[in-house]
Amino acid sequence: MLHLFVPMKRKRSAQLRYAAVLDGQTVNLHAVLPPGVPMPERATVMLRRGRRRHHAQAHVYRGPVDEVLVDAAVLMGAEVGGIPIGTGKWKLRLRIHAGRRSRSVALLLLEPPVPYEGPTKPMTTSRITGVRYRVGRTVTGTARIVSSDPVPAVEVSKVHMSHAGVTVDFRVLGTEVERPWTEFVAAGRQVRQPAQPLGPGLFRTEVPLDRMGPRSSRPEHWDVVLCQEAGSPLRLGRRLHDVRNPRRVFAMRSMAMTPVGRTPLIVQPRYTPAGNLRVTCTRMPEAG
Repeated sequence: MLHLFVPMKRKRSAQLRYAAVLDGQTVNLHAVLPPGVPMPERATVMLRRGRRRHHAQAHVYRGPVDEVLVDAAVLMGAEVGGIPIGTGKWKLRLRIHAGRRSRSVALLLLEPPVPYEGPTKPMTTSRITGVRYRVGRTVTGTARIVSSDPVPAVEVSKVHMSHAGVTVDFRVLGTEVERPWTEFVAAGRQVRQPAQPLGPGLFRTEVPLDRMGPRSSRPEHWDVVLCQEAGSPLRLGRRLHDVRNPRRVFAMRSMAMTPVGRTPLIVQPRYTPAGNLRVTCTRMPEAG
């Protein structure tokens, strides 16, 4: 299918030079006002969908070649104190103010966003709510924000390690769970553990090291899933982030532990290339 893109007249539109979603919930914009537009006193970004309107403050300043530039960082989502846009497609416009007068200009996105290089990358899914945001454009070139419902997932927020044991805190996104529990699963083995509520959508589970000892001298790898009476199990992992090398950035140290009444173990939590949490247990060499 051929997709046509017909730009609006540039003389009447502010042009976006940068537009991306960072940290999963902040829309960052950098635009230049149309030539001939005098320096406004202030500006706001307007998000519009049907009759609904939301506004966010923007910063106006003069650039090095006498252009009038506008920057904005628009936080999305009422749950994080941002704009409560809900899901759907929201057109972006810029309202500029001078005294008692104001006018609205379109925000034109001539080129779709291009990922930048570096240790981090754009992140289009909120790690708090799981709602997905992306910057797009209409066939006439108007920039817009497209928000989508979260995909059911379980996101690890913290792994606590001490010589006393390991606990995992996690957040459930995109679905409701009722009386859930966790299961630690290895080849031919399965251990059920309680999931302790910490708050709305937040839970903690203890890693049952006393039942995870390897049956041989080879390491044993355990995956972690969240279960409930109804619905499919969900694997615990860390997937909502903006780093390009998560296995290095989120690497966790191994630690020697001795579960009560058991032989010593070397315990190594880590994330797989797919972002799933995995706990590897290995016998201490002197334990035989």
